[in-house]
Amino acid sequence: MSAPVIVEATVKQTATLIFMHGLGDTGHSWSSALAAIRPPFMKIICPTAPTQPVSLNAGFRMPSWFDLMTLDIGGPEDEPGIKSARDSVHGMIEKEISAGIPADRIVLGGFSQGGALALYSALTYNQSLAGVVALSCWLPLHKQFPGAKVTGEDVPIFQAHGDYDPVVPYKFGQLSASLLKSFMKNVTFKTYNGLSHSSSEDEMDDVKDIISKWQQKNNHL
Repeated sequence: MSAPVIVEATVKQTATLIFMHGLGDTGHSWSSALAAIRPPFMKIICPTAPTQPVSLNAGFRMPSWFDLMTLDIGGPEDEPGIKSARDSVHGMIEKEISAGIPADRIVLGGFSQGGALALYSALTYNQSLAGVVALSCWLPLHKQFPGAKVTGEDVPIFQAHGDYDPVVPYKFGQLSASLLKSFMKNVTFKTYNGLSHSSSEDEMDDVKDIISKWQQKNNHL
């Protein structure tokens, strides 16, 4: 994996956001939008996925966290790839913890495939994170939950999805949220009317508010 894009905090760092991009994208594309909404004490890490063949795109090589065989919710999934990517994310979390940022001051986030990875990584991490921002995505390996859950049930999850999404169907987001609500205590699912497979100003404003709220709750200052 290439070096992540890092946006340092503008005052003393006391929190971190690790945010994963969608299929075929890079960390650069999200860094400036996130920098505009984060609190000044929060460092942002936007890694870029390794370039690998993607079955869904006829084996074409592109930045991808894991292989995608299909966008059918009941279809086969790249379990080894998902778990390998999860291990990389856990490594980034551990690095932040080693640098003095507690787990409950670290937010995981992502868009599309990156949001799916953020959800899976947070749920299978052995400490409770500050929260998960999951945009236009789904819960990978959903049939393994709640059994695969390792984290505490109080970790807040903010899931957002446009109801005109032609890539990751809105229904997938709804189904994932329903499943998450069955074993996690603090799940918010927000619909953005008319939004396709992208973000919007309204959504980013909501992400800003939710991150600020989580950080106030877990303030160690």
